[in-house]
Amino acid sequence: MFNYRKLAIFLGYKAIRLIILLIAVAIISFVLIDISPIDPVRAYIGEMTVSGEQLANLQQFWGVNVPVWEKALHWTLDVFQGNFGISLIYRVPVLEVIGDRFQASLVLMFVSWLISGVLGFTLGTLAGMYRGSWIDKFVKIYCYILLSAPTFWIALLMLMVFSVYLGWFPTGLGVPVGVLSENVTFWDWLDRLILPATALSVIGIAQIALFTRDKLNNIMSSDFIIFAKARGEKGWSLVKRHGVRNILLPAITIQFLSFSELFGGAVLVEQVFSYPGIGQAAVAAGLRSDVPLLLGIVIFSTIFVFCGNTIADVIYKFVDPRIRESESNE
Repeated sequence: MFNYRKLAIFLGYKAIRLIILLIAVAIISFVLIDISPIDPVRAYIGEMTVSGEQLANLQQFWGVNVPVWEKALHWTLDVFQGNFGISLIYRVPVLEVIGDRFQASLVLMFVSWLISGVLGFTLGTLAGMYRGSWIDKFVKIYCYILLSAPTFWIALLMLMVFSVYLGWFPTGLGVPVGVLSENVTFWDWLDRLILPATALSVIGIAQIALFTRDKLNNIMSSDFIIFAKARGEKGWSLVKRHGVRNILLPAITIQFLSFSELFGGAVLVEQVFSYPGIGQAAVAAGLRSDVPLLLGIVIFSTIFVFCGNTIADVIYKFVDPRIRESESNE
C-alpha cells in the first residue's frame, strides 16, 4: 500500500535540502563572479569610446566598486520579495528573460529527453534480447562512440553535414530571420528544432541503452526466466512479459537523473545552433558579467535539476513495488 505519510516526510526533507543547496549555490556564484577577470563595463561597451564621466556612470550602474557582501545582501533581500532584478544586458526584468528563454529551452530539452529515452530503451532492449549477436555488438560500439564524443562536436558535425553541405535544415536560430513571431508557422519552428533536439538527445541515448542492456541481461539470466522458458515461453513475448516490465521503471528513473547532463548539453547545443534558449542567455550573462541574470539562471537551473533528481528518487523509493515492498518488510 502506498504510504503518503512517508512520501510527505521525504518531500519535506528534500525541500530542506533544496533550500540549503540554493544558499550554497548563490554564495559560490557570488564569489566566482567577484573573482572573475572579466570587466563588465568593458565587455558591455566593446570597442566604443566613452568619456570618463560616462565610464564612471556605467561602473556605478554595473556595481563594479560595490563590495561582494553588499551585492549579495541586496540581492537576497530583493529575491525574498520576488524581485530577481533587472538584466543589465537586456534591460528587462530577469524573470521575464528567464520565462521567455526557458520556455524555448524546455521544448528543446523535453523533445530531446523523449527521443533519447525511447531510442535508448529500444536499443538497449534489442541488445539485451539478442545478446552476443551483431545487433548487440553494433549497439555497444554505437553507444561507446556517443559516450566518447563531446556534445558540441556532434552538434557541429550535424550542422555541417545536414545544414551546410546537404541543406536539409536551417543553419540555426529559433525562427526565420526577418519574420515576426506571430507570423512564424508551426513547420518553421519545427524545422529549426529537429537538428538541435537530435544533437541534444545523443547525450542520453548511450547511457539509457547501456543501462537497459545490462539490466535486461541480468534479468534474462535469472531463475524465473529459466522457469518461463521451461514452460514454453520464448522470443519477444518472453522479453515483453518478464523483461520489459522489470526494466522499465529503473530505466525511467535513470532518465530523470539525466536532467543535469541534459541542461549542460543544452547550453552547448544552443550556442552551436544559435538557439534562443536559456543556455545562450547564460553564456551571454557570464561573458558580460550580467550578475542578476546569471544568478537567476543559476537558481532556476538548480531547481530544475533538483526536481528531476527528486522525481527519480520518488519513482525509486515509492513507485517501484520491489523497493516499496522491501522497505515495508524491514
